Amino acid sequence: MAPSAMSSGNHWTKALSEAQPVPYWLEDPGKPHPEPALTTAETCDLLVVGGGYSGLWTALIAKERDPQRDVVLLEGREVGWAASGRNGGFCAASLTHGLPNGLARWPDEIHKLQELGVRNLDEIEKAVARYSLDCDFERTGEIDVATETYQAWELRDWYEELREKGLAEGIEFLDADAVRAQVDSPTFQAGLYDRRGVAMVNPAKLAWGLKRACLDLGVRVHEHTPALTLKPYGAGMAVRTPYGQVRARKVALGTNIFPNLVKRVRAYTVPVYDYALMTEPLTEDQLTSIGWKNRQGLGDSANQFHYFRLSADNRILWGGYDAIYPYGGRVRAEYDDRPETYAKLAGHFFTCFPQLEGVRFTHAWGGAIDTCSRFSAFFGTAHQGKVAYAAGFTGLGVGATRFGADVMLDLLAGEHTERTQLEMVRKKPLPFPPEPFAWTGIALTKWSLARADAHGGRRNLWLRTMDRLGLGFDS
Repeated sequence: MAPSAMSSGNHWTKALSEAQPVPYWLEDPGKPHPEPALTTAETCDLLVVGGGYSGLWTALIAKERDPQRDVVLLEGREVGWAASGRNGGFCAASLTHGLPNGLARWPDEIHKLQELGVRNLDEIEKAVARYSLDCDFERTGEIDVATETYQAWELRDWYEELREKGLAEGIEFLDADAVRAQVDSPTFQAGLYDRRGVAMVNPAKLAWGLKRACLDLGVRVHEHTPALTLKPYGAGMAVRTPYGQVRARKVALGTNIFPNLVKRVRAYTVPVYDYALMTEPLTEDQLTSIGWKNRQGLGDSANQFHYFRLSADNRILWGGYDAIYPYGGRVRAEYDDRPETYAKLAGHFFTCFPQLEGVRFTHAWGGAIDTCSRFSAFFGTAHQGKVAYAAGFTGLGVGATRFGADVMLDLLAGEHTERTQLEMVRKKPLPFPPEPFAWTGIALTKWSLARADAHGGRRNLWLRTMDRLGLGFDS
């Protein structure tokens, strides 16, 4: 859908005239007050660094496993302020950034990975009920849609491959009429409908609900408390903060895109800036014009893809396409706002849904996520097993971070579990090279992906080489 949208992008920028450059989810009057910063020296059994999903699930599950365990969580700003609070709210069962990526990398483990992923999503749904997490959780599934003829053929071939490998349970191929009966866009030519493998959530409310659940279980949460250094201290570890210090037996690091306190881990991730728009609430007539009665999440099949979904109040979140890597891997607030991308996304939106002409966007925002060269999380330990980390979730961390929390706790306990025995857990991706090689390689990969989208999906020599090496760049 992109080429025609590009030419009409300027026409649609008027829909952005009143859009606020802030994440829609975080602009909520119900946002909780932050917990006080740490201003003393404390001790604990487990210190969790990072107040996004990764850290929150780790703290919560640690208390579920052992209610007597003394747990402290540190967050540099406020819980959920970064990627966890501003994402699209797609809570997927996939632990591998989608089944194609998982099957290509871990074919011998893919059935186990799929089983663990479904179990993980089930546990998230149970936690939402158990802790009364008010996060608009809807297990609606997701449709991957084809907007080009070659993509429709690729989706059909992929569905047949899944059937042959016994991986098609709960997945249905939709032809053009069937997919447009679910959501009506003139650009849709086919779809793969995963009926149970994805839930929609309000991402900020999920983070805030997890924070409340942690507090209720006795986790000590300190916000506006960045962790500055990590060093051995006696039999445990010590983390210094601006006004205090925490000494802990074990430490779990859930900092993701922000610099890891274990410096050797930093080369494995780079920041990718992703952007999204949110419309005003649709009227009943507007909703009727596009169908979408079953409220599934949607994503298109291009390399430069869009993701879109309905909010609880019937707004459409429309994001993706541009994945921006800043030279040197810098994470800066000024990169969060990118009008040229908003204009491009607006044009794409109205190409997908021309029947929504006149709809306005109320919010436009962006932010950094962490990606690694295999697109899915990696794990490890440091300091003789007293520190564990998980990173590299590459945009699908809403669900997979809970699995990552279980892995970190298994590693810290020194336990051999079905999770820690996975090749995905035992082995790391290749690190990114230093600059200028990282920027040059990523730029060439992005150019090649856009070229493939414009030429029937045909991958050039660079992409074929990256495929053979198991390398790539994605958001």
